[in-house]
Amino acid sequence: QVQLVESGGGLVQPGGSLRLSCVASGNIFKINDMGWYCQAPGKERELVASIASDGSANYTDSVKGRFTISRDTAKNAVYLQMNSLKPEDTAVYYCNADLIPLSRSYYLMPRNVYWGQGTQVTVSS
Repeated sequence: QVQLVESGGGLVQPGGSLRLSCVASGNIFKINDMGWYCQAPGKERELVASIASDGSANYTDSVKGRFTISRDTAKNAVYLQMNSLKPEDTAVYYCNADLIPLSRSYYLMPRNVYWGQGTQVTVSS
């Protein structure tokens, strides 16, 4: 069974930095795009950044120049370096992965999107 586990959230002062990590585990044949989403109280979940298997990245306008997404293909991991944090960045951050899992007998299973459980990021003085 595929699982995504995030880590690295916490409380930070405005202007500070955090690095989020997310590792996918289980029987995985291939991971395509990976991404980070955030959901603030009372708001819908929205894309922060995504990265394709070739390393090309996309960012929402509000984080361009402050956040950097990266991935380690060998570790099935994706990272989000968050610099110059602002109070409006406060949210639960979720990672996701578009991947092709394997069954227990190592047959290819349908491509699907998997989500982590989320990690809280709070930016406050």
